[in-house]
Amino acid sequence: MTLALLKGAVIWLLLVAVAIGNGVFRDTVLARVSSPALALPLSGVMLALLILLIAFLSMPLVASRRARVYWSIGLLWVTLTLVFEFLFGHYAAGKPWNEIWQIFNVARGDLFLLVLVVSGLAPWLAAQARGLV
Repeated sequence: MTLALLKGAVIWLLLVAVAIGNGVFRDTVLARVSSPALALPLSGVMLALLILLIAFLSMPLVASRRARVYWSIGLLWVTLTLVFEFLFGHYAAGKPWNEIWQIFNVARGDLFLLVLVVSGLAPWLAAQARGLV
């Protein structure tokens, strides 16, 4: 399982790059062609779909027949994402903690919770869809 989790961590690095690109796209394109209020939830849905696509394409690399491996990768993705959001957001980007907590504010259109749920489920769903488990 250790090798599978290591592979999952490498795939997560790709997810981070895609998430950053998604944020740039949201700020530079979506917010200009729509309203910022619409761009934020649209970006969240797009990121969730991209996570599902990446999981679908990458889970054969994990090559496990055990469902718990894919659940463990999903848990790893959620954990790494939360750690990254909070620690990078605060210490590298210099955001105050109360601003970082706003990623959970669904009322303002932030669908980060959806992204976390999809991240947790995506490896197992992809493995199921690919017939790996």
